[in-house]
Amino acid sequence: MLSFFRRFFASKIGLPIFLAFLALMALAFAASDITGTTFGGIANGDRVAVVGGEPVPLRDVSIAANTALEQVRASDPTLTMPEFVERGGLEQVVEQLIDRYAVGNYGEKYGLRAGENLVNSEILKIDAFKGLTGAFDPQRYQELLRQRGLSDATFRRDLADGLIEQQLLRPAVSAPVLPEKVARRYAALVLERRKGEIALIRSDAFAPAREPSNAELEAWYRDNRTQFVQPERRTIRFAVFGEAQLKASTAPTAAEIAARYQRDAARYKASEKRAVTSFVVPTEDAAKAFAARIQGGLPLETAAREAGFTASRSEPRTREAMANATSFAFAEAVFKTPQGGIVPPTQGTLGWYVARVDAIERTPARSLAEATPEITRQLTEEKRAAALADLTAEVESEIDSGTALAEVAKAYGLKVETTPPMLANGRAFGRPEVQIVPQLAPVLATAFQMEESEPQLAEVVPGKEFVIFEVARIEEAAAPPLAEVRAEAIAGWKRAQGARLAEAAANRVSARMRGKTPLAAALAAEKVTGAELEPINLERRELLARSRGGNVPPPLVLLFSMAQGSVKVLEAPRNLGWYVVSLDEISTAPLESAPGLVENTRRQLGEALGEEYRRQTLAAMRKELGVTRNDAAIAAERKRLSGEQ
Repeated sequence: MLSFFRRFFASKIGLPIFLAFLALMALAFAASDITGTTFGGIANGDRVAVVGGEPVPLRDVSIAANTALEQVRASDPTLTMPEFVERGGLEQVVEQLIDRYAVGNYGEKYGLRAGENLVNSEILKIDAFKGLTGAFDPQRYQELLRQRGLSDATFRRDLADGLIEQQLLRPAVSAPVLPEKVARRYAALVLERRKGEIALIRSDAFAPAREPSNAELEAWYRDNRTQFVQPERRTIRFAVFGEAQLKASTAPTAAEIAARYQRDAARYKASEKRAVTSFVVPTEDAAKAFAARIQGGLPLETAAREAGFTASRSEPRTREAMANATSFAFAEAVFKTPQGGIVPPTQGTLGWYVARVDAIERTPARSLAEATPEITRQLTEEKRAAALADLTAEVESEIDSGTALAEVAKAYGLKVETTPPMLANGRAFGRPEVQIVPQLAPVLATAFQMEESEPQLAEVVPGKEFVIFEVARIEEAAAPPLAEVRAEAIAGWKRAQGARLAEAAANRVSARMRGKTPLAAALAAEKVTGAELEPINLERRELLARSRGGNVPPPLVLLFSMAQGSVKVLEAPRNLGWYVVSLDEISTAPLESAPGLVENTRRQLGEALGEEYRRQTLAAMRKELGVTRNDAAIAAERKRLSGEQ
């Protein structure tokens, strides 16, 4: 249930639903105003806010937005910056930066600090800054900061503020407990059932038949460019090599085979292994008594079981292996006893052994001729691996020295191939039938972090196959020229025009329903073509189950945030049309019908309660310090990141 809350509040489904659902489902705490006062008296465009007298630089917003986008791309590789901004990502970044500055300044105001030694110790703990030896690598540290566009001072300041935040906020949010009365209220919501109807009035039904003028289309496209942003594409040039490129023969000579045979002579001489079943007794007399009974016909396992011991069977072992596992004397005795015979009682490290020889495996000695096939395979594999390692080292040296990929490929007889423009998810842009080359799949993420024409070498099949690859071309995420998507833009313009008329129709239908006209009749009176009407009879727990798959239609969410007997309209995404949502009946099953639900709810909402405490604490810090936002600078940054300027 808690994951549903998180996903819902993180999604972009419209402010009206957000406020309504928040009023119904979120924790009932009075939220302080955390947006601060309106910006006034500070006209600098290089800052997005001032917190307690300290400016929050605009460059920090740009860096933080790019970092946040990279984190989100881990689960959504093709997400573009304009889409990130449209979903509210920039606003979250600004708020998080303001919170971080507020925490840092508040902590300093009351004597809290994160000294240089503490910051240094935290940096040393970060695995990303460690080299191959596992120790902190200063060069890697500086390189990673440069990749993120961070200075050492900025990173240290952010880390110090984070440490102060832990000191300030951890006591406020640790181990919160949701009162049982509150938990019962939220648990009851899960058992709530709602019946109603949802209608979709499509924009297409009202779309104009005429084509837009050039001026109309250009103006609309300029205002809606983010709908057409194409994700970043990269064209990758690569060459695969492996054992097929080895020029020298890897077949061993007769002399090499003979030398290996002589080196491993012990391996090819005659050998013998024996398997025994045994148990250990504390004294020699006891061992002799057991041996006598067993030789008289009593099975060894029975003798052990009757005396309270456990007999164990060993795998076949050589004399040396058995001596190491037991004792030299016992191994010698075993290897003198015939198969099926009882070993004379022998002392070991744990006591006296009572044992039976179960099996004897004898391997005759192998001559050089008999061992040659095995040695040949072994030496061939070793020589092939060594030759491939040498070839890889040569290729890597060429790349490191700045040799172009084409020249390296020509020198070693490799075939250079070029992909079509690829997306970060491994699909070819605009060509769904194209499959990514298997050798590129493991290195695709790296390719999307590289600069152009800087080849790298990667191992794709351990010890057998390698790939040299480089980025031949980078096409940044951007909206294409209107001419390239003119047909799609015309369709979008028509939907946008129809959406306004569809909204008016939805409002008229809603008004009729408030006059007690059923939804179907209200739609019929409007004479809407293509309207979709669906009855709803759904329990909230079913809605929560759908949310786990990330597929909860916005009108359903709205239905579960409305008052009984009410009617609301909701805009569909991408100017698809307008929903009319009618809620007829709300019923709730008794809590006793779901044992354990209250306790589960209490436990799950504990984390949400802790986050609410955190927000309230931050709001109080902001209020005491004073926060002013530069909305003009934020709007300009939003346009820049969205590609509107």
